[in-house]
Amino acid sequence: MNESNKSRAILITGCSSGIGAAMALGLQQRGYRVFASARRFDDLASLAAQGLEVLRLDLTDSLSIKNAVREVLNATGGTLYGLFNNAGYGQPGAVEDLTREVLREVFETNLFGTHELTCAVLPVMRQQGYGRIVQNSSLLGYAALPYRGAYNASKFALEGLTDTLRLELAQTNIHIALLEPGPIISKFRQNAYAMFLKNINRQKSAHRETYDAMEWRFNRPGPVAPFTLPAEAVLPKLIHALEAKRPKSRYRITKPAYFFALTRRLLTTRMQDYIAQLVSRSERVR
Repeated sequence: MNESNKSRAILITGCSSGIGAAMALGLQQRGYRVFASARRFDDLASLAAQGLEVLRLDLTDSLSIKNAVREVLNATGGTLYGLFNNAGYGQPGAVEDLTREVLREVFETNLFGTHELTCAVLPVMRQQGYGRIVQNSSLLGYAALPYRGAYNASKFALEGLTDTLRLELAQTNIHIALLEPGPIISKFRQNAYAMFLKNINRQKSAHRETYDAMEWRFNRPGPVAPFTLPAEAVLPKLIHALEAKRPKSRYRITKPAYFFALTRRLLTTRMQDYIAQLVSRSERVR
């Protein structure tokens, strides 16, 4: 246990599995007082069984956000060292097949709820004179890929909002950072497939043949993307964002994240589009 972290309380969203669960356990082992949140009660029970302090938090519900923040502050005596905004989900589908309602649902969790929670803890951090806020974005927050438009849009927006917030807090001791992971082992693909089935009418879509191939990929066992890493690979970057005297603005995780960041710097848009199409095409090969 890191003795210096004993009094550091951190709230983490989206802890039901994957990155959220791994970060909650990893930071707890490092000595942080972790408040692990999730929407479903069975997930909360599982987290509590692992020794974590848990609370229910639904980012689509403003009252749930207020109650969660109040519960954490009551438990800590009114202080909060860190917030890790991890909760989010993917909604596969061609842009033309995304209804306004479906896009709104994605943004409610991936952006609006995250924004509201961030704003709710900022007064506490201002009053205590310090704090760390880390947003879990994605390589899809700066590199677009076909059939990921809803997720791309929400993460691009999160990055823009976070960059602006970082500038606005530059004269404070509240540090803001973005994590930008590439493929990570989690239930993300499984959850995305459920949203695909729920919200995309492929029978009436011009992209029906592509969707048939995508469905095969969704149901394929094991990692489907090259260079996929376990969720624990995110922990060293999160620790640096939380503990470094001068944390980085962005932390890229996995080789694809570095690769796409490099293409954004060095290649023309036309060449970037070619690579994105190539990657997407290879994913749809059976």
